[in-house]
Amino acid sequence: MTKKLARMRYVVFDLETQNIFSDTGTSDPASLDISVATVYDYGTDTYTTVVVDDLAELWPIIEHADALVGYNSNHFDIPLLNKYYPGDLTSIKSIDLLENIKASLGRRLRLDSVASATVGAKKSADGLQAVRWWREGNIDAVKKYCEQDVKVTKKVFDYALEHGHVLFKDGYRKREIPLDTSAWTEKDDVSMTHSLPF
Repeated sequence: MTKKLARMRYVVFDLETQNIFSDTGTSDPASLDISVATVYDYGTDTYTTVVVDDLAELWPIIEHADALVGYNSNHFDIPLLNKYYPGDLTSIKSIDLLENIKASLGRRLRLDSVASATVGAKKSADGLQAVRWWREGNIDAVKKYCEQDVKVTKKVFDYALEHGHVLFKDGYRKREIPLDTSAWTEKDDVSMTHSLPF
């Protein structure tokens, strides 16, 4: 039995927050507080979604990753998650789809516009709605939303990995954004300081 993508163990992840930048008076992601986090592990083909108090459940999954995959993850999710993580997440290889898109296209695009054009998938809500749900105590809705975001990000990543581009709608027509994915399949030779003994 051959494992698909066995040579690279990708972990796709996304975070939701309890608050927004206008609450903290700064644009530093680390000023925010996590509400919910979801990871998808290619090694086990499983989604794991936890609330902030159970974040430690994710560390072993993240530490087994050859690369962390996200959307705006280098500028938002990783700095925020690093606030909670006992080690340093920046020592793990990171693939930020938005960063790659901006490098190719010259501007940022919302995940929704890329996902709907590329794989016909959509986010189920937005981050502000997720904050409202959290404040209302509707934790299940936040968890579902976060997991859906990861599923959408994974679909876009899989497509980009296979085709070397993603699509977006430019008016009525779809346009291709070429992406250099060559580094995505290369393992970084780094020795990581794990938070857990293995």
